[in-house]
Amino acid sequence: MAETSTLPEPVPGLFTDDSGHARCFWCQSSALYKHYHDQEWGFPVNDDRRLFEKLCLEGFQAGLSWITILNKREAFRAGFANFDAEKLSRFDESDILRLLGDAGIVRHRGKIVSTINNAKRVLELRKEFGSLGAYVWGFEPLAAQDRPPVHTYEAARALTATAASIALSKDLKKRGWSFVGPTTMYAFMQAMGLVNDHIEGCHVRQSAFDARAAFKVPQRS
Repeated sequence: MAETSTLPEPVPGLFTDDSGHARCFWCQSSALYKHYHDQEWGFPVNDDRRLFEKLCLEGFQAGLSWITILNKREAFRAGFANFDAEKLSRFDESDILRLLGDAGIVRHRGKIVSTINNAKRVLELRKEFGSLGAYVWGFEPLAAQDRPPVHTYEAARALTATAASIALSKDLKKRGWSFVGPTTMYAFMQAMGLVNDHIEGCHVRQSAFDARAAFKVPQRS
């Protein structure tokens, strides 16, 4: 009797597309989503503009799907001065009204006002730490303490906040930031590479680890 080959059991939380690459479950819906997963999510960032953009967009995402925000990202960049904190800190009521009329973004007055407020808080952090990057990456040691040894689908579904994201949220709120709850801050930490939450077996997971190994953490000045 001829031997029959059996296909490997699918790994929970991963899908394989036509390229044969296994990816995390959440990025299946579009090519843009896959590109974000492959090239951005979980990779370390130290540039202040990019960090502030990620932080703001995670705040806008609260209550919505991330793909909704990703599809609107270029409109957000155009509307919010490319998330240049200095420029944003000077936005006034006329800018708020302009943004509330912009169908390309999420038109939520509270989140728009929060973004302008948080831009001012970025400038304060820079005076104290030298950069937003130096401040945020200071939470990496705490983040490393509460990481699961193996990041499975079950772990990915269960983790919505950690001791590090709670600490980051608490400290930012104390400094006057808004829309920076623990769950939002955990999503931010995932997006900017403070943690690597690509599921075990995802073809990007090791690349994100390699990028972190080569990454120079910004230091407080």
